[in-house]
Amino acid sequence: MIRTVLGAAFASAILLLALPGAAAAQSDRPALRGNVTVDSGIVRIGDLIANAGPVADVPIFRAPDLGTTGSVSTERIIEAIRPHQLIDIDTRGLAAVAVTRASRAIGVEEISASIAQALSRQYGLGAAHDISLNFDLPVRTLQVEASASGALQVGALAYDPRSGRFGATLELPSSLALQREGGRFTGRAIQTVDAITVDRPVERGELLAASDLTIVRRPKTEAGRLLAMRAAIGMAARHSLNPGQPISAADLMKPEIVQRGDTVTLVYQAPGLVLTLRGKAQDPGALGDTIGVLNDQTKRVVQGVVSGPGRVMVADAATHLADGAPAPAPAQDYASAALQRQE
Repeated sequence: MIRTVLGAAFASAILLLALPGAAAAQSDRPALRGNVTVDSGIVRIGDLIANAGPVADVPIFRAPDLGTTGSVSTERIIEAIRPHQLIDIDTRGLAAVAVTRASRAIGVEEISASIAQALSRQYGLGAAHDISLNFDLPVRTLQVEASASGALQVGALAYDPRSGRFGATLELPSSLALQREGGRFTGRAIQTVDAITVDRPVERGELLAASDLTIVRRPKTEAGRLLAMRAAIGMAARHSLNPGQPISAADLMKPEIVQRGDTVTLVYQAPGLVLTLRGKAQDPGALGDTIGVLNDQTKRVVQGVVSGPGRVMVADAATHLADGAPAPAPAQDYASAALQRQE
């Protein structure tokens, strides 16, 4: 009985002493990686297998295209490395490994900015941010090597000022991929300016507030009829306005403060004389507009200038107003009265 207990204790001690080494051996075991990112055009054993040892730098697969991800099955990986005597690989239960090719992405904005800057510099088309490019073909993001550094450059550039057409070739000296692909772009370059538009449908007569307006870019050729935002605030729509439609001076008017059919006060002023009568507006009008007003008493229409809400100044129709005004009391002839007293 004692021998049995001692034997069990000894076996346990031996097992405990062996555990650290066993754990270390387990951690050094070649193991499959789940996700891999490579910088070059080939995939090596060490990219796919951790603890690959001396064969880590051996290439076994072609890498995906720049900026893309591919998948390699575990079965293919094991078969590819078998000739290199790498055995006892822990596959970690993975069915496949995702392999991504690292890259530097050159997007549409960077491409457009490079061409616009070159056009601005070489052809004097104004500031680069005021040049809008319409490409002949959809522009896709360029993928170059992750190690490719430096700014994108425009190699060859041509521009026709009459048609606005351009042709440009992009270069990146540190990228072999771009040299092979050839970054050639064609299209039209348009000089643009800021224009204002409404950001919601606006009906005729509605007043425009700053919150109703937004900025859009329009060709410079339209600049003569476009408005600054400050010139539109407080004005009224002459007709319906739609979002995205650039607003010109012809689209706006001063707010109408007199409507057709309103009862208004007709005012005539002359040195020493002010006449006021009631009338009915025959036309709508904004401040300063000339409108027709029907004199309620004479039933004649006179022309006057809107001077305020419900108020129209008449400058050239004194007789029409006076016809319906009460006659003023005759002034006393003091000289005649004095003469009579003297007699």
